[in-house]
Amino acid sequence: MTTAVLEPRAGRRCHNPLNSLHAAHYFSPDLGRELAAIGVTHPRAVNFAVRSAALGPVGPGAVTAAFYNYKHELVAEHVPAVWRTAAPERVLAARVRAVDATLRRLLGEEAVASDEMAEAARLALRATEACSRAARPLYSAHADLPVPQEPHLAFWHAATLLREHRGDGHLAALMSAGLDGLEALVTHTATGRGMTPPWVFTTRGWTRQEWDAAVGRLRERGLLDADGELTERGAGLRDEIEAETDRLDRAPYEHLGAEDVRRLTELAIGFARTATAAGAYPADLIGKR
Repeated sequence: MTTAVLEPRAGRRCHNPLNSLHAAHYFSPDLGRELAAIGVTHPRAVNFAVRSAALGPVGPGAVTAAFYNYKHELVAEHVPAVWRTAAPERVLAARVRAVDATLRRLLGEEAVASDEMAEAARLALRATEACSRAARPLYSAHADLPVPQEPHLAFWHAATLLREHRGDGHLAALMSAGLDGLEALVTHTATGRGMTPPWVFTTRGWTRQEWDAAVGRLRERGLLDADGELTERGAGLRDEIEAETDRLDRAPYEHLGAEDVRRLTELAIGFARTATAAGAYPADLIGKR
């Protein structure tokens, strides 16, 4: 019997829809409602709280380091103050309630209760068995959390682990490439797949002046041209970063095996498309402006 070989980008293809499903709750009104119920109302405080709560009541330095592309001064406006409003344990419980409501609303009750959802949860959780904790703070913190019993929440939990595992590795690749947090955002936006500058300014705390300064530094390095587009060298660097991210994130998908990776990708794409069609993401989030 011949075992199928895992293709080089199979993990990336699987990660993309998993990450899409994970991220849907950040744009959900359900998240704002659940956090407001425990006293957290500022949109930035909500974002910092729900993603960093697994780390415990940490200060702004830890959050800035783990998130990488947020301006530290913005983080410090809300952390650690948010923990005086709601302890991390309460934030985590509110997050799960918000995810439950969001998935039920976007996917529908039939999909949530389907055999396909249970299958996706089993496959994604098995992939997480090969994730590694070393130098991966956000993955490791979330890996300490209990796995929810309901399949759609277990699937989301596994998608979160896989997302943060890849994300932590991606930050290592960005650092190795010599890109700071803002430069990473600028080059990602230049690929046509990153957030628009207005979203960066609103959510990451950077100003237009700081964005333009980062563009200038990248031009000096020959990574952007006069129009702010990636040069051949810049495009090559982004390709190298993604390839290194793939390498650092290969273990979970090798553990799952090629056939099950294809199946998990298929299931995740189906759920992600349904969520997108239901209006999960802002229309002006991605692309250059």
